[in-house]
Amino acid sequence: MQHIGIFGGTFDPVHWGHLLVAQTTLYQVPLSKVIWVPSLNPPHKKVALFKNRWEMLKLATRGNSAFTLSSIEAKRSGTSYAINTFMDLSSCYADTHWYWITGLDTFQTLPRWYRGRELVQMCDWLIAPRQLGGKTTDQSELICKQVEQQLTQQSLTIRWQILDIPLIGISSSLIRRLCRESRSIAYLVPESVRSYINTHNLYSDKSE
Repeated sequence: MQHIGIFGGTFDPVHWGHLLVAQTTLYQVPLSKVIWVPSLNPPHKKVALFKNRWEMLKLATRGNSAFTLSSIEAKRSGTSYAINTFMDLSSCYADTHWYWITGLDTFQTLPRWYRGRELVQMCDWLIAPRQLGGKTTDQSELICKQVEQQLTQQSLTIRWQILDIPLIGISSSLIRRLCRESRSIAYLVPESVRSYINTHNLYSDKSE
C-alpha cells in the first residue's frame, strides 16, 4: 500500500514554508508522494489567477520526484471543497493510505468544513504548527486536542500528528504585503518564484 499526502491551498504565492512542510512529511510519516492541489475558487477568498499560482508551484517543486501537481480543481466549476478534491483524487489511486496536510489555523476550522464528517475519517491528518500570536508547538498540540474533542463529541474519530518543523513566520499574506510595498521578498520564496512574481507584476498595484 502506498502512502500519499494531499497538500491543498491557495499557494498565493507558494513559499519556503510550504516546501518545508511538504518535505517534512516525506520522511516523518513517511509518505511516498505529496500531491499539491492549488484551489481554483476557494470559499471566502480572493486570490491571484490560477494560471499564475500553478506556474509558481511548478517552478518551486521541480526537481523533487516525490512532488506531484494536480490541476483537478481547475477542471471543476463552482466553489472548491476539500471533500470533492479527495473523492476525485482517491478514484485515481488504488490501494492508498491517504493523508491530508494542513496548517494549524485551517485545522481548527475542520469541524465546520463542508461534509467534514466524511472527510475526517477518510484520511490521517498532518498538521503544520504555525507561528500565530506566539503559539508554541505545545500550544499547537493543545489546539489539535481541542479539535479532536469537538469531533469526538460528534462521535467522530480522527487520526492526527503534528509535523516536526521549526516555527517560521513566513506567510503568503506577508509576501503579498511586501510586494505591494515594493519591498524585497528574497529568501522568503525560491528565486524562480521571486523572478516570476517580478516579471508578471503580481501582488503589486500593476498586477495582471
